[in-house]
Amino acid sequence: MPANSMTEKLKAMQQCKASLLATNFYNYETLKGIMLAASQAKQPVILQLTRSSIEYMGLEMAVSMARTALKQYKVDGWIHLDHGDTYELVKDCLEAGFDSVMIDASEKPIEENIAITKEVVTLAARYHANVEAELGYVAKLGQSTGKTGFTEPREAKYFVEQTGVHALAVAIGSAHGFYTQEPKLDLERLQEINKVTDAALVLHGGSGIPAASLRQAIERGICKINLATEIKNIFMTTLKDCLLTSDEIDLRKVFPPAITAVSNLVKDKLAIMKN
Repeated sequence: MPANSMTEKLKAMQQCKASLLATNFYNYETLKGIMLAASQAKQPVILQLTRSSIEYMGLEMAVSMARTALKQYKVDGWIHLDHGDTYELVKDCLEAGFDSVMIDASEKPIEENIAITKEVVTLAARYHANVEAELGYVAKLGQSTGKTGFTEPREAKYFVEQTGVHALAVAIGSAHGFYTQEPKLDLERLQEINKVTDAALVLHGGSGIPAASLRQAIERGICKINLATEIKNIFMTTLKDCLLTSDEIDLRKVFPPAITAVSNLVKDKLAIMKN
């Protein structure tokens, strides 16, 4: 992969009103499920790792698994740091060979967010890596979904101009984790943001958003959609069902149905990404 291929691919997707699916993986089994789906669909995919997943698997192990899987399944893909919370973690990931990193200082005042993001953009340039940031309030797990803090188009324009960031996660009504009711995306706001900035626009909290809403968001500029919660959920619920109905102790026999469930989920999501 060319070093800057992810940045170029995101822009190409945006121009043709399509999107890349960015999937978090947590172990070998979830990674395999994602790879099976992407391989069968013959579509590219972004493999995402959070701090907690990196700490669980180990940085070198996680990157090696991802690179090996992309090669083995012949899938075009990239490795991305999701919600990087410190400059040091970003640097470690870049040195480990990540294609893209996210620095998330969205809960800080905008000028502080700009300063931190600008530092990361400067650092990432040495590695020819893509950089994503977030502007606005996208509720994280455990945080209130009642609080609002949507991304303002004029602030998005200013933020991108000041930082030089390649991709921007926008707050337009999505949230991380499970939704208690169907989310309503502010598509008019998204369209306005897309008009005033040339950054690739990212939708976090893609789990649980109806396909029609995702397609409308892609039509209005979203070119990267994150999927995490649904992957964890379908893997664990399928595994629990297997364990409750069987005395099998061979993990090589109880994991495959959960892998298949992840694969089927990702195939469904990939079908939405096409223009």
